[in-house]
Amino acid sequence: MTKKNYIFLTLTIFLGFLIFGFSENIKGPAIPRLQADFAMNEFRLGLLLATNSLGYLAACFYTASLSRKIGLKQTLIVCLIGMTASGAAICFSPNYPALLASYFIMYLGNGMLEISLGIMAATTFTRNTGTMMNLSHFFYGLSSCAAPVMATSLMNFRFGGNALGWRKMYMLVLLLSLIPIIPSAMVRIKKATNLGSSTGYKAFLKNKYTLPIIIILSLSVSCELCVGGWLVNFMEKSRQFDESSAALALTAFFVTFTLARLVLGPLIDKIGYIKSLFIFTAFSSLTIITGVLLGNRGNILLIAAGFGIAPIYPTVMALLAKLFPDNIESAMTVTLTVMGITIVISNLSLGIVIDLLRSIFAPIMGENSIGFAYSVGYIIIGLFCLGAFFITFLLYKQMKPLGKL
Repeated sequence: MTKKNYIFLTLTIFLGFLIFGFSENIKGPAIPRLQADFAMNEFRLGLLLATNSLGYLAACFYTASLSRKIGLKQTLIVCLIGMTASGAAICFSPNYPALLASYFIMYLGNGMLEISLGIMAATTFTRNTGTMMNLSHFFYGLSSCAAPVMATSLMNFRFGGNALGWRKMYMLVLLLSLIPIIPSAMVRIKKATNLGSSTGYKAFLKNKYTLPIIIILSLSVSCELCVGGWLVNFMEKSRQFDESSAALALTAFFVTFTLARLVLGPLIDKIGYIKSLFIFTAFSSLTIITGVLLGNRGNILLIAAGFGIAPIYPTVMALLAKLFPDNIESAMTVTLTVMGITIVISNLSLGIVIDLLRSIFAPIMGENSIGFAYSVGYIIIGLFCLGAFFITFLLYKQMKPLGKL
């Protein structure tokens, strides 16, 4: 690989993750407004958030095949154009079903983007894999930090006497998806021949490390995405924050999230991937569950949870790249497919649990029932990482003979 091509590939990956962070995390401040405009209950809200995973899931089924047919670079460009179009669709959605469809299109693009960038990063960063994977995802964290504040500012920005609102905010932010097309058009990527091959799938599924790795990633990413989708609502309805303060809390979470990905990469390469996952899943579950139980005194812990959650995804990706260097496409496709199914279930379950608890306790607790329901729901988010912690412990015992991994 030439130095020039490596630079443009790196730039494409970094910019791609930057856009991914924006599209994924502008929803936090917009969700309460969407919920009010379309009179959504928590189940409908959970279904809307679950389109994230449904889009991922659909993308997993055809992205590898599309990459094999038209090339990875062309697939990346297609998904970026689709994400831009979804911004306009969200802006002009007349009702809940149209909004649901528009969100699905956006997350379909997000899924294609993540898979394409993941394969591109795994095949590009063959040295210091943990560091470079975390650095790539640092750009996701960087835009995730800016996304809630930017979304709130754009929604409240007045043009012609009227605030832009969540509709135009989505359209403007998703227009940024066109930017990574510029460096991606300049790269050369060797066309893969084994993307999503049946042989590759079978070899990956037969490996004894596959199942625990998939479970760890699925549970931890469920935690990550549930925080991004539910934290603002939790702060407003359980902790009585106003919309600006709740958005600021989400931004603070993503600041810790981003810092972790910026500084922890070299440490992960040094101490090993499995030990790192053991530490991060334990820290995440402890801070989230304790943070909820302590009430307002625990808000700082909910924000600090980003330090533990952030490195898990890129560390698992680095682990996959090291364990399956010749079968990374199949490994990522299978892993992200199962992850997508898990996240659909987790978001829907969370919405159902919150709705159910609010209904059950409303006669007893009155208006306080919704705050209680959201607190229980947020503890469930912490339990996702607690489950990942126990599976990591079992994986550590399995992989101890491999030493540094």
